[in-house]
Amino acid sequence: FRSLKAHRICPSFLSSSSSTPLPTMGRRPARCYRYNKNKPYPKTRYCRGVPDPKIRIFDVGKKKIPCDEFPATVHLVCDEYQQLTSEALEAARIAVNKYMITNAGRDFFHIRMRPHPFNVIRINKTLSCAGADRLSSGMRGAFGKSYGTAARVDIGQVLISVRTKEEKCQIACEALRRAKFKFPGRQKIHVSSKFGFTRFTKDDYAKWKAMGRLTPDGNNVKWLSSRGPLWRLIGRENA
Repeated sequence: FRSLKAHRICPSFLSSSSSTPLPTMGRRPARCYRYNKNKPYPKTRYCRGVPDPKIRIFDVGKKKIPCDEFPATVHLVCDEYQQLTSEALEAARIAVNKYMITNAGRDFFHIRMRPHPFNVIRINKTLSCAGADRLSSGMRGAFGKSYGTAARVDIGQVLISVRTKEEKCQIACEALRRAKFKFPGRQKIHVSSKFGFTRFTKDDYAKWKAMGRLTPDGNNVKWLSSRGPLWRLIGRENA
């Protein structure tokens, strides 16, 4: 009887000889890591054991198409100073990609995720089960272990850019509107006046291209200034 009474006082999951695993806790919601409260904490040789970010692909769609094919560009611009977890970035990428494939077509867009989740977020794991006060150390040694990664974004920073054809610009706007639901805070959708992902407006792009001052460079262009060797400009009209 005495041994039975002792068994009731000490549950099986607190005894060291038991092979039953301790109860695990679910992932914290992103609201716990939303604000930029601390200094940046990137992955270094001193900060090891960081789990891989959830987002691994940052360019989706026809990323090798020359910039002449996709003149229209739409941006999703952040309106908060906050952190965006890698899980949220991956969820937004999937949402935009799925809507664009369904409504615009697989061959008519290029999506670029602009922020990269370099900031490491931490967690101080504690047990919340019965009798956990015997096992946990409270706030002693409270510097947590690496838990995931997040991107630190500023007000006015571009989160997602989509380049596509002019007639599919409204589809891209709707795709980015759906991606807003994956992020905390406020975002704004901006239809760019630039030509594709280049730094030139559409009028300047047409002017410089007619003068022969633009050379293709993948999904961007290089601008030839009036400086440099003359052989670049000899024979070109209006150079």
